[in-house]
Amino acid sequence: MVLIEFEADMDKIFAVGDIHGCLDKLISLMAIIDIDLKKDTLVFIGDYIDRGPDSKEVVDYLIDLGQREDRVVFLKGNHELMLEDYLSGADRLTFLYNGGEATLNSYMKNTGQVEANPIPAQHLEFFDNLRLYYETEDYIFVHGGLKANIPLDEQDERDMLWIRDEFIYTDFDFGKRVIFGHTPFREPLILDNKIGIDTGAVYGNKLTCVELPAVRFFSV
Repeated sequence: MVLIEFEADMDKIFAVGDIHGCLDKLISLMAIIDIDLKKDTLVFIGDYIDRGPDSKEVVDYLIDLGQREDRVVFLKGNHELMLEDYLSGADRLTFLYNGGEATLNSYMKNTGQVEANPIPAQHLEFFDNLRLYYETEDYIFVHGGLKANIPLDEQDERDMLWIRDEFIYTDFDFGKRVIFGHTPFREPLILDNKIGIDTGAVYGNKLTCVELPAVRFFSV
């Protein structure tokens, strides 16, 4: 466990980075986060599935959490978009090339058979209801990032889910600090205009949560 503390504050938002089917790390992380969901807000930044072994179980966990607690926000990641494209037939290969086979295996391992669409209706509804972004007075939460000089409500969905260097290396002031995942770092990226919280859990590194506005990190 790694815990990095900065200045403390009162109103709390917690944002969790890319999980990618790593159920054990998700459970361990949730056990150490100092959160009160009666007053605090919990944001999941997207990429719940693919590459890791337990995508179905991660989504089960998140659905259960969302049903029990009101102050939980689920964002859409590019891997959920790839799943959407796979299921619609728009693009099957990109999903499979990017860890989708592990997701399908996770869903099929309890059925004992191969199905055209092994994903249950409750999970499909969860994926359909994911948000592209979440905005507060001080922060914008988005999976991949934003393009400079484009208003938030005019940003393109695929940019918000897939953008990397163009966003990461800009010092553009988006008006609010942007909290994002998608691009893995060994440690959280902390810049004046953004904080990156994907720390490569599925690659053997850590799953990270940031507490705001304290900029306090929990990692497992």
